[in-house]
Amino acid sequence: MLKYLLDENVKRVYQVQLLRQEPDLIIRMVGDPGNPSRGTPDPEILIWCETHGYVLVTNNRASMPIHLAEHIAQNRHIPGILILNPDERNWR
Repeated sequence: MLKYLLDENVKRVYQVQLLRQEPDLIIRMVGDPGNPSRGTPDPEILIWCETHGYVLVTNNRASMPIHLAEHIAQNRHIPGILILNPDERNWR
């Protein structure tokens, strides 16, 4: 089963709604106990996801692709990244 880490800029409503639909999903958030703390640099979050086997869910379309390319260039990997639409105005 895939595990997901939501970065600190993704609204908690994503976690709440996904778990409402599928309670068995494993969805954690940056900043929660046992996870990377808020303000953790993106390269460190990618390493955490690699080490713990989490797919990163982010809305960071600006710098995350650059960090991912650098991560892969270092012969590292990550289970996956989901980049959300940065326009979240329709989520409440």
